[in-house]
Amino acid sequence: MKQKTQKEKENKLVLSYLALRSAVGFLGITFPFVLVIGAILFGACSGFQNSISDYHNTNMRDVFVGILSAIALFLFAYSGYNRLDFWMAKAAGTFAFMIAIFPDALDLNNSCTIIPNQNIPSWMATVHFISAACFFLVLAYFSIVLFTKTDPAKKDKPTPEKIKRNIWYKACEYTMLLCILLILLYFKVPGLKQKFPLYTVLVLESLALWAFGISWVIKGETFLKDK
Repeated sequence: MKQKTQKEKENKLVLSYLALRSAVGFLGITFPFVLVIGAILFGACSGFQNSISDYHNTNMRDVFVGILSAIALFLFAYSGYNRLDFWMAKAAGTFAFMIAIFPDALDLNNSCTIIPNQNIPSWMATVHFISAACFFLVLAYFSIVLFTKTDPAKKDKPTPEKIKRNIWYKACEYTMLLCILLILLYFKVPGLKQKFPLYTVLVLESLALWAFGISWVIKGETFLKDK
């Protein structure tokens, strides 16, 4: 009876852990929608901002900081499979907090920008963008390296669901890396800003967040769970 009770406790802990993974994934998926729709409905925004980061300076600032902080806290609590995974999770959590703490540069000509302080140092925007890039790179590591690992007891015979999950993990990882590369090219290659809409970065960041969210929802066994 005692062993059964202990097993039930372990099962509840596993289910709670999986639920947290799925919750973080859904936060990543809904993050862009919440910011865009919230800024239009409850702020003075008449359209899209140029990037996800720009919503840090709108009336959705508290939501922006709150969701990123929730993701960061979970990553800090995430243990992973070994010490490398443990510290990579801590690094991702740190980058998420830095994205939330350090704001993007203010656009004083934007009608829906809330201006708490017009003297925000430019270095803060630099820290913000570097943290965002590092955040997605670490999340890409999770998808391609950590999530694709197989239980040693099943190393020679992964389940059909595990094979499908690995395909999704790799697709999400490549999507995040491609989005990071395209954003870098958008800012660095002359003429691209004139050829593409200003909210191109918003679309690419949203795709990266959706890829991150989908991989964590699948890891939480919301979909493609082993039979």
